[in-house]
Amino acid sequence: MTKLLFICSRNEIRSLTAERLFAQSVRFQARSAGTQSQARIRVTAGLVGWADVIFVMERVHEQKVRERFPEELTGRRLICLQVPDDYEFMEESLVEELESRLTMHLPGWPD
Repeated sequence: MTKLLFICSRNEIRSLTAERLFAQSVRFQARSAGTQSQARIRVTAGLVGWADVIFVMERVHEQKVRERFPEELTGRRLICLQVPDDYEFMEESLVEELESRLTMHLPGWPD
C-alpha cells in the first residue's frame, strides 16, 4: 500500500478532505496534518517519515515542511497541489479540484 500524507495549514478543510477521499482505497493509505501550531493534527517528523508521497496544498506548506523535516524527506516525493484555501470541508468543488490534481500524480486512482 502506498502511504499518502496531505498537508495544509490547520488540517480542517483541504488536507482532511483529501484524506477522506482515500478512506475506501485498497491501494492507498492516507493521513493528513497541518503546519500551524493550532492545527487539528500537526505535522511531525514521524508523519513525514511514515509517508511515501507527501502532498501539500500551497508553496508555503512546502517551504515549512522542507525547513522542518529535511532528513525525513529523503527518498520521498513532495508535491505541491496549489489548492487555495477557498473551500469548506468536503465541498463538491474542492473534491473535484483535488481529484483532478491527484489523478495526475496517482495513475489508476481512484481505484
